[in-house]
Amino acid sequence: MKRVLIDTNIYSLAMRGDIDVVNALRKIDLIGFSAISIGELLSGFKGGSRESTNREELNLFLDSPRVVVHPIDEGTADFYASILNNLKTSGTPIPTNDIWIAAVSFQHGYRLFSKDNHFNLIPGLVQLRE
Repeated sequence: MKRVLIDTNIYSLAMRGDIDVVNALRKIDLIGFSAISIGELLSGFKGGSRESTNREELNLFLDSPRVVVHPIDEGTADFYASILNNLKTSGTPIPTNDIWIAAVSFQHGYRLFSKDNHFNLIPGLVQLRE
């Protein structure tokens, strides 16, 4: 079974019809999604003119039987702390929300699908390559 956690940018690209992303998502059996990504999306929706429509589309996506939403808990926090300390030690900071997303990926044993190259700075993070 192909299990992949998608980053916020993958959801956004899929909603914009990026054919490569859409085709990659079709091949995934189980799509993990982080509560952090939901927060990023809702924040963006509030700043735009299509908040209601965007929320409806997001809810449809989240209701898919292939999608599992993962909250942040103590286990996630432990992975977050390890990733953050490793990044600090190596002098390679990345955005805080992306550290949380990587932590969810580690915690639940997902490959990560993102267009952000800074995830390459996290040792041991397995990523989906299109």
